[in-house]
Amino acid sequence: MPAMNIDTLPQSSAIDTAPAPRALSATMTEPLSFAINGRFLTQPVTGVQRYAREITAHIDDLLQEQGGRASLYLPGSSEAPAYRAIQTKRSQRLRGHFWEQMTLPTLDRRFLLNLCNLGPVVRRRQIVCIHDANVANMPASYSKAFRAVYGTLLPLLVRRAAAITTVSHFSAGELARHLPIAREDIVVLPNGHEHVFRWNASRSSIRSKHRFERPYVFIIGSRARHKNVAMVLELAEALDELGIDIVVTGGQSSIFATEEHGTPAPNVRFMGFVDDDDLAALLQGALCLLFPSFTEGFGLPIIEAMALGCPVISSDRASMPEVCGEAALLAPPDQPATWLRHIQSLASSDTLRSAFVEQGRKRVEAFSWRKSAQGYLDLIRERQAGKA
Repeated sequence: MPAMNIDTLPQSSAIDTAPAPRALSATMTEPLSFAINGRFLTQPVTGVQRYAREITAHIDDLLQEQGGRASLYLPGSSEAPAYRAIQTKRSQRLRGHFWEQMTLPTLDRRFLLNLCNLGPVVRRRQIVCIHDANVANMPASYSKAFRAVYGTLLPLLVRRAAAITTVSHFSAGELARHLPIAREDIVVLPNGHEHVFRWNASRSSIRSKHRFERPYVFIIGSRARHKNVAMVLELAEALDELGIDIVVTGGQSSIFATEEHGTPAPNVRFMGFVDDDDLAALLQGALCLLFPSFTEGFGLPIIEAMALGCPVISSDRASMPEVCGEAALLAPPDQPATWLRHIQSLASSDTLRSAFVEQGRKRVEAFSWRKSAQGYLDLIRERQAGKA
């Protein structure tokens, strides 16, 4: 997949999520029976794995309510949630990509659901969710090995799979530009927000432990180059003069090429990975979330922040305007002065901040894990019925 100059990325409009595929009456059809690629349960939880976990959990609820069964396969002895309608099965043969490509296809002949970008290329009766085209849009952000795997497998998957899904209209357009698939053949089933209500900030001691004494802006993201954390760090001195700190969480996945940030300024705190309760506490206590990415397939932290009452300042590129709608302040990712002005506006006006909190809480209602999970069940039923 060819690289693309980021300055030519199209601006997505602020639109609601796509409707799920047309529903088919469960009372008029046979109960669903299919398999799920559970490799995501062996991986660290980033946005992609969060998507797979939540979609699977809500599919489990829907199968329990509507009838149907599924088997989830995963390599090794990794732990899995206690599903009710989904049976968990483990295979000790191979690991990683080798397990996915060589072992998984032999374990179950039923229709296969893959929720984390890849699936076995030998299978045709499967759905593959490809979350973004970031590896094509910003290849320098990824390791050579990661680019090689995706560059080889994704074109094969989109040619063979029964259906390809993704998480935003922007992402669907980018996948169609870089892969041999038409935009109209990609189904958009976005992220949801309901998971944040399981988080409990009262169980966290992170803010008292680290003695947060000044207002802070918050960034969630790895040090991958497309996350653009370096731009925010350029504002450290100016924010320090305003009495504002910068708090950064997230680590460095092996799939990303490292971006070094140098010695942090006194008002910058790198917290590394934090658990969900700590994340809730940090979001609820922040002046705002900053989301300065050059490109994203969706931008799940935006929705998480809005759901927890944290205002958002986001990049105006890629999928972010589509996700934010009118519920966030937007700024070009290469214009730090605009970000500083937005931060100052929120810091100086409780009224403005409250307005964005209210708009954000309304905005997240458009994004539902349950709705997207039902979309997958409808799509599986369609494809199994030969309506691909």
